[in-house]
Amino acid sequence: MKLRDEMPVDHRLATVYRYGAGASGVVLLVFGSLGFADHLSFFDTQGSPLMGMSTNGLLSLVSVVVGCALVAGAAVGGNTASTLNMAVGGAFVLSGFANLAVLDSSANILAFRMPNVLFSFVMGLLIATFGMYGRVSGGLPHDNPYWRSRHPDRVSREQEARERAARAAVLTAAAPAPALQARGPRPDRAR
Repeated sequence: MKLRDEMPVDHRLATVYRYGAGASGVVLLVFGSLGFADHLSFFDTQGSPLMGMSTNGLLSLVSVVVGCALVAGAAVGGNTASTLNMAVGGAFVLSGFANLAVLDSSANILAFRMPNVLFSFVMGLLIATFGMYGRVSGGLPHDNPYWRSRHPDRVSREQEARERAARAAVLTAAAPAPALQARGPRPDRAR
């Protein structure tokens, strides 16, 4: 199964993937750009406060790079944006766990504090949800391109049933209507 063949280019799910990746990318770009504007130290493990979180130059750089990747994914759209959203969302959640383990230590090179960890978890789940929307579920509708690519045998059976119903409807419409019998005046009944 090739990812690029699963979903039609103009499918409505592509809009969700695009907006999700674009909005998340813009948030990260703003955070990273503001960090660069403050001329932060690159490897400061204490960090400087910014937008309620702690940051340093390295975290600003990572934020800008990931933000640019998400915006590029939004520009491409489709399955690329969906897959990128799932990968970045998973990376954010893993980053939250990894940075939670190194809080208040010299290994905290991204200057994370607890608000950063919570942001990483929330943002990761949000981005991953945008990527998985309409793609990962047990109850996908049968017109969903991902369901169709996973169940080609059922798709062909449903298509055959629709074609049979269409042929039957054409035959029914083409059949001559029963002729109405001409009725004369009703004879009076004797009482």
